[in-house]
Amino acid sequence: MEGNNAKLSQAIMACLFAALISVGAYAAFPIPGTPVPIVLQNMFIMLAGFISGPWWGLVSVVFYLILGSVGLPVFSGGTGGFAKLAGPTGGYLVGYIPAVIVFGLISKLGKGKWIFNILAGISGMIIVYAAGIVWLKSVLDIGWERAIATGVIPFLPGDIIKIILASVLTPPILKAMSHIDQQTNG
Repeated sequence: MEGNNAKLSQAIMACLFAALISVGAYAAFPIPGTPVPIVLQNMFIMLAGFISGPWWGLVSVVFYLILGSVGLPVFSGGTGGFAKLAGPTGGYLVGYIPAVIVFGLISKLGKGKWIFNILAGISGMIIVYAAGIVWLKSVLDIGWERAIATGVIPFLPGDIIKIILASVLTPPILKAMSHIDQQTNG
């Protein structure tokens, strides 16, 4: 029975992270000259990987993408629909799939320590940026230099802050979750 409770807790956590990712995408701040807005969703995707691990983090991201694909307004700025995945920001959204696995695997390897989470955050965001600029270049028919200038450079300072914030928040969150688990199970 304890195994079923653990799976139920993980499934609930995956749904919670899908909701947090949605909230993080809703508050989109446009940047002049780029079709890609600043959002908090990538920080919540990092936290999903750091806290839930690679596979349950993946469940969160896939669930989020499915919700958005069927038209629920969970993508940046409260948009939804499959067309959003085909638009200029689609590569970033798809890049979240392998990135959350990387976030989770490296964090798990480092047992949730913040320094490993920073490494995980950097590694995963490289994947997101790579997928994003390849897609952005293709959809907008622009060169590599412009794709990087509009799809990576403006976001680096904010993403560095989000990586640090998610990395520092993870250990106390994991400790609190462990404490709650001990209180409820024993």
